[in-house]
Amino acid sequence: MAGESEKGEEGSVSLPGIRVEIDRPIWVEVAFMDADGAARTTRFERFAARVALHEIEQMQGIFFLQRLSRLKRERALKKAKKLSG
Repeated sequence: MAGESEKGEEGSVSLPGIRVEIDRPIWVEVAFMDADGAARTTRFERFAARVALHEIEQMQGIFFLQRLSRLKRERALKKAKKLSG
């Protein structure tokens, strides 16, 4: 992963209407196996890197709100509750 990072808005279909600033590396290299079982590595930059890291973390059981401070996470959850009625 890149040493340089940037903040950007992220959200989830699990919490419609909630978007928070998350700091992420500006690029990442992801190793994976393609449909034929061959090992591949791809570099993602900027928005694509953000999306890849967000989705990889979700598959590992890390929800994006866990990357926030307790206070910011509680605010986001309070807003989500308000939006859901």
